[in-house]
Amino acid sequence: MAGWGWALLSPLALLVAAQLVAAPDPYGEECRSKTYPPSGPTFKGNVPTYVINLDLPPSKRWDSLMQDKKTELKTVVQNIKDIANTFFPSGKIVDIVDNKIAHLTATLPYPFNEELQGIANSSGIPLGEIVIFNIFYEIFTVCTSIVAEDKSGKLYHARNLDFGLFLGWDVKNNSWTITRELKPLVVSLDFQRNNKTVFRSTNFAGYIGMVSGVKPDLFTLTMNERFSLDGGYIGIFEWFLGRRDGMWMGFLTRTVLENATSYQDAKDKLAKTRLLAPAYFILGGKNSGEGCVITRSRTAALDIWDLDIKKGTWYVLETNYDRWKPPLVLDNRRTPAMKCLNQTMQENISLPAIYDVLSTKPVLNKLTVCTTLMKVYNGHTETYLRECPDPCSPW
Repeated sequence: MAGWGWALLSPLALLVAAQLVAAPDPYGEECRSKTYPPSGPTFKGNVPTYVINLDLPPSKRWDSLMQDKKTELKTVVQNIKDIANTFFPSGKIVDIVDNKIAHLTATLPYPFNEELQGIANSSGIPLGEIVIFNIFYEIFTVCTSIVAEDKSGKLYHARNLDFGLFLGWDVKNNSWTITRELKPLVVSLDFQRNNKTVFRSTNFAGYIGMVSGVKPDLFTLTMNERFSLDGGYIGIFEWFLGRRDGMWMGFLTRTVLENATSYQDAKDKLAKTRLLAPAYFILGGKNSGEGCVITRSRTAALDIWDLDIKKGTWYVLETNYDRWKPPLVLDNRRTPAMKCLNQTMQENISLPAIYDVLSTKPVLNKLTVCTTLMKVYNGHTETYLRECPDPCSPW
């Protein structure tokens, strides 16, 4: 009977899969236009800017930001704890976080260990919970990133930051709880040394790594999670167990933005540094052809997809799937984004045009926290909080 069951199930499964592939996306729509400057129901607001003074001791760099955002950060951290207690009602997980993980902070590289301690001190949140808040970005970030070059050779870099997958669906508000609560934490940061900008980024207050950033007149950078069996969970467990030769993704992007001296230098560091979790690094430069998606395992670069204007590749785009594989049927943001870019055409590409692409459902979805637009020239960056009105894809 078991054999008959499989014989019947397999064609049925194939039929269902085929129908899913062929069916139109119920949340899809025609490519948006004229959504910039941001306004209307998909625009939730602007974000504040803070200076992070790298000349200060690491433990003091985030004090001003934390004084303003500690209440919102406590709300998000408490929500994460509530989700953990739902799965582990004994409270042991939270106890481990508060009493065990804090001690592992000393194993993190300088200055990140001291910055995390400083944030805990300023916010009044236990150090272990601040560490867990930072770990979440290694494993729960679902994004869309684009680097495009126009006919004159100017480069544009933009991304939707989608976060909160499976972290509490609010039935009443038809939204992801963590996604909604993170929006008040989104900030633009200007990292300065000697009163001069070293780099700029879009961040969540309390997170010391970087998911989006620009080093003025050198390069732009975003990071997307890469779904893999050899995923971030494995690297994090190895770190807990004592193997610490891999670098946290957010720490690597932060280090590259702070210290890399050119597009090529950044590209080499992102491609070769051992990581705690697999990732996609999307990098843009200042010269024609300087743009790529680096597909990373924890130990090596599996693929580097470069802009190639002569061969017609005037943009590179990454969601959360390897470009040589089809995206998950239930999470295909790649195809509609590429359709809208192709429809726009290279001669019309600009940051407003890319904002239109990132405003088109399901590229814009219930997980989208914000949209960031960047140009390398003078370190231009702008970030807008987003909302996806119903009907809208949950991811």
